[in-house]
Amino acid sequence: MRFLINGGKRLEGKIKTSGSKNSVLKLIPASLLADSPVTLTNVPQIRDVDVMIELAEKLGVKVFRNRDQLTIDPSGLKSYILDPLSSAKVRASVVFAAPLLARFGKAVITLPGGDSIGERALDTHFSMLREFGVEITQNANKFNLEWKSKKTPDIFLEEASVTATEMALILGAVSAGKVKVEDAACEPHVKDLAFFLEKMGAKISGAGHNIVEIEGKQKLTGVTHRVIPDHIDGATFAIAAAITGGKVEMTDFVYEDYRMILRYLENMGVLYQVNQNSLTILPSKLVAKKRKFQTRPWPGFPTDLMSPFIVLATQTEGTVLCHDWMYEWRIFFVDDLISMGANILIADPHRVVVTGKSKLRGDTLHCKDIRAGISIILAALVAEGQSVIRHIEIVERGYENVYERFKALGADIKVQ
Repeated sequence: MRFLINGGKRLEGKIKTSGSKNSVLKLIPASLLADSPVTLTNVPQIRDVDVMIELAEKLGVKVFRNRDQLTIDPSGLKSYILDPLSSAKVRASVVFAAPLLARFGKAVITLPGGDSIGERALDTHFSMLREFGVEITQNANKFNLEWKSKKTPDIFLEEASVTATEMALILGAVSAGKVKVEDAACEPHVKDLAFFLEKMGAKISGAGHNIVEIEGKQKLTGVTHRVIPDHIDGATFAIAAAITGGKVEMTDFVYEDYRMILRYLENMGVLYQVNQNSLTILPSKLVAKKRKFQTRPWPGFPTDLMSPFIVLATQTEGTVLCHDWMYEWRIFFVDDLISMGANILIADPHRVVVTGKSKLRGDTLHCKDIRAGISIILAALVAEGQSVIRHIEIVERGYENVYERFKALGADIKVQ
């Protein structure tokens, strides 16, 4: 599937921010802990959710879907072996290891898939599991996990890994004593998972901070839970509005999740208005007020937004350094922007120097990963002439109804 985009159209209108991709992909595995059905609402209609449902169903779990609502019935859970073919489609598949260990005392997993944006080892995850008493053996690309000697540890994570923190929350939620996690990740989706587990019956304090304490409960109950709005989705559409000179209101907006994002947008000259439940991007003269922008762990600027931010930099007067220290392959998508006419110097695998404002021209491109894919779509929205964007299904792994939402805002976009 591909998009045909004629650039130069100003985006105008109102859209709803989708449910959080990074949250729901962990809530689905965590639902396996419940003794009765779980209902998740505000679920984004994205391909990665489809894969996580597929993984759960292959384990014997019944999943019923009605638009943005999922009902997950774990009563039929019968297997602790995660399907390797489905696991290879999404990075979050590894999270299933935690509830399977909780339910069976063992799990068999293979290396997870996802975007090829850099080395994403499981060292921190496995180190955390060993602190709980999990024994791990490897046979080729298969990992056998056994939770024989259950411990309630004080864990200091080697890095503030989001997924390792989330897996620790899941295991801690069913542990007999108190579990402490230091150097924990603090992202909004980590807090959402903690709130979900609390509703099910666990006691968790400190979620959203780097020290979290968990008191587990042997029996967790099914609940209804609304997935939080996706600040990455909202910020991406904010950038789309800014680079096209448009005025777009995004509803289901949570200000606390955008504080650093808005600071970075301000430093690029973006004007906006915050209301109680919405963010409106206003027509702006884009001029860089700062020379260096970099990602860092939450509450810093998210790595998932650096690719769209680089597109913003191409349409902003001034020269800026964009630094993403986390993933060494992610930033190479700028070759596509350069082919469209962007003035970008690749300093090294983690840093680029962008000088704007550049006049972009339409090109034929393909999506390399979720964030790179949405970024070349953004570039096509402001480019002169027509752009052909191939492999759109990669973007649809993480962004809901891409075609419909941009079309509704006035983009000249067709799907083939």
